[in-house]
Amino acid sequence: MTRITSRTIGDFDVTILTDGGIDFGPELFPGTAQAHIDAILAAHNAQGIATNFNAVLIRGAGRTVLCDAGPRDLFGPACGFLPDALAESGTAPEQIDTLFATHMHPDHIAGMITPDGKAVFANAELAVPQAELDFWCDEARTAPLPDSVQDWARLARAVLKAYGERLRPIAPRGEIAPGLTAMPLAGHTPGHSGWRLSSGTEQLIHVGDLMHAPVLQAADPDIAIAFDMDADTARTTRKHLLDELASDGALFTGGHLLQPAFRLARRAGSGYRLEHP
Repeated sequence: MTRITSRTIGDFDVTILTDGGIDFGPELFPGTAQAHIDAILAAHNAQGIATNFNAVLIRGAGRTVLCDAGPRDLFGPACGFLPDALAESGTAPEQIDTLFATHMHPDHIAGMITPDGKAVFANAELAVPQAELDFWCDEARTAPLPDSVQDWARLARAVLKAYGERLRPIAPRGEIAPGLTAMPLAGHTPGHSGWRLSSGTEQLIHVGDLMHAPVLQAADPDIAIAFDMDADTARTTRKHLLDELASDGALFTGGHLLQPAFRLARRAGSGYRLEHP
């Protein structure tokens, strides 16, 4: 079973690395009726609410960039395969010179450190949106939140500590690496970001975590997931971005799209369908 999908974007080689995948339970979509979920799944011949955990490897302009790093061992035996995906791509951890965290949720950053808190990517600088740093490092803001979120904050701080002086805050539309810029996507977390890779006339957009359950949330962008810290804002951002992607015909990917995770958005009634390019 392959865990990678690759594509050339201008002068860059882009490889989507799938760390693993699970099915979500319907309880993670509060405010959405079970009957509505069932109807969408049936219309797409889907047996469950499937999601993947993706990282993206970008090679070009003299850099080797890894965007996000999967949940490591946090989600059981169905995940934690980023090292295998990297090996399949022919990339060793020490070759990564730039890491980018779209946000600091565990399924995006746990793979950046070992279980005992050591940096997995010994030669990499870690770029993180400034607003993510401001939130997850502020115990006054995270302490009132549920215990699970406080656990996420402790993991975030452990990752930041592991990279220490190699940590680089990113402005909302700051450069991550040559040709690669952050793209703020409000609602999921305080500094949640996607990114845009541009090379010549070609581009690839990463939509971050705006679609955790692509079958559901493309068909009905109003469906929110419990992990959104500001569900109303995330819903608005998702609808605006999908509309732009459909209008522009832009190629995109995301943290939870199913493999092969390069997609185009097409309007379909009041929602969208995701097509392979």
